[in-house]
Amino acid sequence: MGVVIMGLTVGFAWLFALLGWDAIGAEAGDTFATSAMRWMMFLPIGIQFLISAFMHTVLAKKTAAMIGWQTNGFQYEIGFASLGIGIAGLVSCYLGPEAWLPLSIVVTVFLLGATANHILEMARDKNFKPGNSLILIYDIGLPVSLWALLIFGGLLP
Repeated sequence: MGVVIMGLTVGFAWLFALLGWDAIGAEAGDTFATSAMRWMMFLPIGIQFLISAFMHTVLAKKTAAMIGWQTNGFQYEIGFASLGIGIAGLVSCYLGPEAWLPLSIVVTVFLLGATANHILEMARDKNFKPGNSLILIYDIGLPVSLWALLIFGGLLP
């Protein structure tokens, strides 16, 4: 269930922008792309990465089982990296476009690296647990959304 919600956060960010709802840190004159990016920074990056941090640290055993892993120290490192990314996502709502490119690079490298690892585990280990397979919707959908907004939304510096 949790991995489905992760994928939905990207969809909700797009939906809220399409509905014209102001995101946190919204400013007068925000374009659709700016509003959508603020929603991406707030919901799938800020909130979802904070949830991921909680899951990988506080609920480590349950999360590891959902992914098909054994609990180990690397899982806590993912949790703390997620904590930093989540906080940066929330702060970037207020910092605006100057923060979006660097954070998009960090999120893209992290999630596409995770994607490669999940695909490897599916091919090599036949690990099709929801936390290892369904997570690909989020791991690919979020970077694609970020770069579509940066490039086609005119948000690159």
